[in-house]
Amino acid sequence: MSKYVYAFAEGNRDMKDLLGGKGANLAEMTNLGLPVPPGFTITTEACRVYLTDGHEPAELAAQVDEHLAALQDAMGKRLGDADDPLLVSVRSGAAASMPGMMETVLNVGLNDESVQGLARVADDERFAWDSYRRLIQMFGKTVLGVDGRHFDAAFDAVKQQRGTDSDLDLDAADLRAIVDAFKAVVTEHSGRQFPQDPREQLDLTVRAVFDSWNSPRAITYRRQEQIPPDLGTAVSVVAMVFGNLGPDSGTGVAFTRDPASGAQGIYGDYLANAQGEDVVAGIRNTLPLTELEQLDPESYRQLLEIMATLERHYRDLCDIEFTIERGRLWMLQTRVGKRTAAAAFVVACQLVDEGLIDLDEALRRVTGGQLAQLMFPWFDADAAKDPLTVGMNASPGAATGAAVFDSATAVARAAAGERVILVRRETNPDDLHGMIAAQGVLTSRGGRTSHAAVVARGMGTTCVCGAEALEVDETARRLTGPGGVEVVEGDMLSIDGSTGEVFLGEVPVVDSPVVEYFEGTLDPAAEDAGELVRAVHRIMTHADSRRRLAVRANADTGEDAARARRFGAQGIGLCRTEHMFLGDRRELVERVVLAETDDERGAALDELLPLQRSDFIELFTAMEGLPVTIRLLDPPLHEFLPDLTELSVRVAVAEERGEPDEKDVALLAAVRRLHEDNPMFGLRGVRLGIVVPGLFGMQVRAIAQAAAQLRRDGVDVQPEIMIPLVGAVQELQTVAEETNAVIADESRRSEVPLDALVGTMIELPRAALTAGQIAESAQFFSFGTNDLTQTTWGFSRDDVEGSFFSRYLERGIFGVSPFESIDTDGVGRLVRLAVEEGRATRPDLKLGICGEHGGDPDSVHFFHAAGLDYVSCSPFRIPVARLEAGRAAIADGDR
Repeated sequence: MSKYVYAFAEGNRDMKDLLGGKGANLAEMTNLGLPVPPGFTITTEACRVYLTDGHEPAELAAQVDEHLAALQDAMGKRLGDADDPLLVSVRSGAAASMPGMMETVLNVGLNDESVQGLARVADDERFAWDSYRRLIQMFGKTVLGVDGRHFDAAFDAVKQQRGTDSDLDLDAADLRAIVDAFKAVVTEHSGRQFPQDPREQLDLTVRAVFDSWNSPRAITYRRQEQIPPDLGTAVSVVAMVFGNLGPDSGTGVAFTRDPASGAQGIYGDYLANAQGEDVVAGIRNTLPLTELEQLDPESYRQLLEIMATLERHYRDLCDIEFTIERGRLWMLQTRVGKRTAAAAFVVACQLVDEGLIDLDEALRRVTGGQLAQLMFPWFDADAAKDPLTVGMNASPGAATGAAVFDSATAVARAAAGERVILVRRETNPDDLHGMIAAQGVLTSRGGRTSHAAVVARGMGTTCVCGAEALEVDETARRLTGPGGVEVVEGDMLSIDGSTGEVFLGEVPVVDSPVVEYFEGTLDPAAEDAGELVRAVHRIMTHADSRRRLAVRANADTGEDAARARRFGAQGIGLCRTEHMFLGDRRELVERVVLAETDDERGAALDELLPLQRSDFIELFTAMEGLPVTIRLLDPPLHEFLPDLTELSVRVAVAEERGEPDEKDVALLAAVRRLHEDNPMFGLRGVRLGIVVPGLFGMQVRAIAQAAAQLRRDGVDVQPEIMIPLVGAVQELQTVAEETNAVIADESRRSEVPLDALVGTMIELPRAALTAGQIAESAQFFSFGTNDLTQTTWGFSRDDVEGSFFSRYLERGIFGVSPFESIDTDGVGRLVRLAVEEGRATRPDLKLGICGEHGGDPDSVHFFHAAGLDYVSCSPFRIPVARLEAGRAAIADGDR
């Protein structure tokens, strides 16, 4: 018989896949002897059975009975007892942290009878009715699917009658009236009455938590965070402890370090006379955690001890939820806390200095995605105006956009190419799609542990929350700031998630200090470098010492090459020579392609030769001492020919006027002769070099002349010549013979010894499948994964984005675009095959990748495992590739 239910004492943190993060950590805290309310966890396996079969496993009910009986014995209470009821919370908890995405229901077990017993036992009638209204509201929304706005309207109506905006001003009679109103809402909008049987409440809630795994917002979050859809969620059933029993009770969320900056200290929020959902929802602004010391010194002291214990135990920043019930502290949850990119680097280095982890572990705990966030621009402090207001700096970054007041508008305007700032009183899980679409999030309520703050930090989205001076009117779609300043939908706002500042209008941005560090303009040893830059430098230095993969740049100009070198490039992995023939040079290439005689073609090539030579001198000089891979011309032919339609119209109009242009008429005939219906699969790459005599030879001669000139001057030049779009070894042999002959000829002429590796780009499935043959004539392979992905999948990167691609992502056919991260099962398998067969033929074959996958973190790990020698990417992504190459080496050692 499968075991579907575990008491907390039976589990531990290593059982996260089975018990979910919440259940595993509750078990771990229980085993550490911390004050955790007793309870049990229903496993993710039970959820998976439920989602697959449409009903719970047959054994589940009996196992819940057994553990519920043990819980009742431990508490000395019975679930829903009329005199002294046991109440439980039912909370979701997946293996991967998904804050706010799935459901929680508190106070399960209350009904019309037990609420009276709770009032007597607690000696607090108001508390009992407040707890009951919370249960009906949560149960109605989560289990019965009632729109939460109906409950809000009923609640607001009672508060309006009382002339107050605060829940705390309502007395027991008011809350009893709200309970009656809520039950009426349930009956009207769900078609059934609120269930009075406590066990029915529990069973229906467990089922609803299972169902929440496939709620739209949970699915959206999993796609955003690339969490597998088949994990399922566990369900923790925990004896209730109450933070809403009066001023000596409360609830809070704490971090063992600042999750925004990584600074050491006491960080968190506390709310007296409240339950946990009040803090996360941000419906009331919280107190800083440090103020708890004045309200309850003993609980504060105990909390600090527990925080220190957990951080030492987990060896990481911890996120903690707790409740104080009449002066007694209870721990409700802990997990390794989500943090900003800056905090990730800073905390990792702090923990190294404290002896809790080593540098390898520090490198494991940061990601290339986080490093990329740190390279985003910051606001220019010198250009910033006085802020409209200052809220809490919940998630750093600089964000500017048009103010929008609901998530649907944010998505629509972002889809139209507009930058938006999502402005809300407070966000809730249903706002996730709007938060993803927005450049930044601004709320008037909530602290650093509110839903807006936690989710924004996890996604790397800029967020300012708790900006109390702003009055947000979501219905009227406007906010009012200090002095009566109004911002309506569409007005520009700028928010600084590092300082909490909110500005009217658009604020200019500048390079971040991390970019200045990579550019070499900020010395990490300087006093003003800051802890973040020092942490990035330290971890990057360790990544470079550990990685096996070299990192090169895709660069076509001396300027790009110089910047790439400052960013740590170890050469150029792809110089796209077609980019050198734009502007005035395009006409020369057109003349080469359309030439009708050898003399015409030769004249045009002679004009191109010195231009190309100067291009390569610039590149070789910028990359002195490092390899430079130059791809011979590889555009679709139509890119260098006049547009057929435009030329046809011009000729027709001229003929209609009786003024035909003989040159245009001849040109039109030539363009029609060379016209292709599918030029991406036509006369390009190696085919162009074979069909147009002298074209590739001119480029190779320019490379050889540039190398000869620089070597004469003592410059170390290491050219590598890449022949594109090869599908058969015979194509490569034809062009390689010409290439080697030209290099030998220039070496004789210049009297300078010249050599260059000659290789090919593997970008067609046939090239990968015949890599063993191709390696006979290639000294290196460079995988062009952009085209290899297109030709393997049979769709164009340029065309699919606006057609079926988004639908494929929505339906889960793609977890992520194969143009963003390598398709390991298809394209990746071709890469592995080409590596294996190529090296079997030529053991010293140099292997690299020059598609933009070379800067994608997950792809870098794949290329490391596949045995490549280097990855190449755009200059700005080089630091990310360096970091991930180091992480890949460590992960490889771990295996």
